[in-house]
Parts: sequence; C-alpha cells; structure tokens
Amino acid sequence: MCLAIPARVLQRRGSIAKVDFGDGTAREVNVSLVDVDVGEYVIVHAGFAIQVLDKRSAEETIRLWNEILEVKEH
Repeated sequence: MCLAIPARVLQRRGSIAKVDFGDGTAREVNVSLVDVDVGEYVIVHAGFAIQVLDKRSAEETIRLWNEILEVKEH
C-alpha cells in the first residue's frame, strides 16, 4: 500500500521543490503537477506533489501522522 503524505514547500527551483514532512525530514519532490509556492503545503505521493492543501488541513494531517508514529514507537 502507498500513502500520500502532506509536506510544506521550503524551496522551489522549477519543477523540483524541497519539502518538509513536518518532523524536519526534508526531501526533494517533483512539483510539475501542481501550482505551488514556497510556504504552501502539498500532498506527496511517490516523489510527486499531487495536490495543494490549505494550511489548516495540512497541519492537522501532520499532527495525526505524528500521533500514529508515537503510538507505533511504544
């Protein structure tokens, strides 16, 4: 199963953006499928940003992911 994860765009150079997945984990992803600016949030799947998210939804989803990961660690 594959999951799409929200991330905040930190930098953008053409169709490549550096994004933060909410825990300081930064990766480069392809943003050619969406119209996004630095500071906005995207859903990332398989290395591609596939949708732009509003800040509130993205932060809530990141918070829920962090809760899931904390429970898994215990």
